[in-house]
Amino acid sequence: MKRLNIALIGFGNMGRTHSYAVQNLKFYYGADDPTTAARIIGVCTSKKETAEAAAEKYGLGKAYWNEDELIFSDETDIVDISTPNLLHYGTLKKAIAAGKHIYCEKPLCTKAEQAAEIAELIKGTGLKGQIVHNYRFMGPVVRAKQLIEEGRLGKIVSFDISYYHSSSTDTTKPIGWKQDGAYGGGVLWDLGSHAVDLIYHLCGKFKTVEGMQQIAHPLRAGVDGKPWKTDADEAFYLLAELECGAKGTITASKLGVGTNDDLNFTIYGTKGTVKFDLMDPSWLWFCDGEMPSGELGGERGFTRIECVGRYPSPGDKFPGAKAVPGWIRSHVESYHDFLTSILKDRPTCPDISDAAEVTRIVESAYMSAETGRRISL
Repeated sequence: MKRLNIALIGFGNMGRTHSYAVQNLKFYYGADDPTTAARIIGVCTSKKETAEAAAEKYGLGKAYWNEDELIFSDETDIVDISTPNLLHYGTLKKAIAAGKHIYCEKPLCTKAEQAAEIAELIKGTGLKGQIVHNYRFMGPVVRAKQLIEEGRLGKIVSFDISYYHSSSTDTTKPIGWKQDGAYGGGVLWDLGSHAVDLIYHLCGKFKTVEGMQQIAHPLRAGVDGKPWKTDADEAFYLLAELECGAKGTITASKLGVGTNDDLNFTIYGTKGTVKFDLMDPSWLWFCDGEMPSGELGGERGFTRIECVGRYPSPGDKFPGAKAVPGWIRSHVESYHDFLTSILKDRPTCPDISDAAEVTRIVESAYMSAETGRRISL
C-alpha cells in the first residue's frame, strides 16, 4: 500500500483530533484499507518543548518548531493545518509551493481575498485540498443531502440553523485567541462557518446576507488576570437569501447558558422537511408532506430515520450500525474521505473552492454587521 506521510502543523484541540483520526483509521475501516498506511511523520508547534512533548507522548514522529523544515521535507506528502485562523494563509501558501496536499481546519482564511488566492493557486496543480467541515460527514447530514438530491423535499423554500455553545458565559475564563479579533476570533468564524457550510452544502449558493453581531461581555479576564476588552463577536445573527430563492436564518452563539454543542437545523421544502439535532446524533427527522392526511391525522407527520452508526462500506463494520455515533466519528470519516480522494484521484469534499466561498459569505456577513446594509454576493 502507498504510504502517505502527514506533517501536522499545530497541536491544540484540533491537532489532537486530527491525529486521533489518522491513528485510528485501521479500527474503523480495517487494517487492509489503503488509507490506514498514512502516518504522521512530524508535528510542529510554536515552542520546542511543546513540540517535543507532543511527538513523544502521542507518537507523532519528529518534533519541529519551524514549520518550513517540515513542510518542505521530501518525506512530507500532506500538510495538516490545525493552527489559529490567522495563521492558515501563510502555511497554505507554503504547502502549495512545496507541492503538498492540504488538510486544513476551517476557516480556510480570515479574508476572502486571501481565500480566493489560495483557491486559484491550487487550481491545476493536481494537489488535493480539503477543509475540515466535519458535520458534512455526520450520518443524518449525509441522509438529508440524499433526500434533498432525490427531490423528496421539493423546492427548498426556507431554513433555520443555529449553533450554540456556552463558553462565553463565564467571564472569569481567561481569554484565548478565539476571543481576539486580531487572530481571526469570533463566533461566526468558529461556529458560524460550520452552519454556513451546511446550508451551502445542503441548499446551495448564497445570494444576499444581512448580519448583526453581539458582544454581551466586552470585558473579560486576560491571561495575566487583568481585564481584557474583547473585540470578537460572542453571538452573530444572520438573515440569508439563497440563489434558489430560499430564505432563512443562521445563528451562532457562545451565550447559550445550558447548551453544550447544540447544532440544530430545519430545512423546509414544498414537499417535505428535514430536521437534525447534533445532541441527538443518531436520528434525522423527515416529514413527507405528500403522505395522505385525514380527519384524525392520516399518515402525515415526522418520521425518525435511524441513521445511528451507518456509514458507507468499508466504514460500516466498526463499531457497527447499531452503535451511537459521536463528534469524533465525523472527523474520522472526513479524514478517510480526504485520504481516499488522494489515493483514488477523485475530488475532495468540501474542496478549497468551497472553503473560499464560505469565507466570502462570512466576511460579507461581518461587512453587513459593520455597515448595517444587506450585502449581495
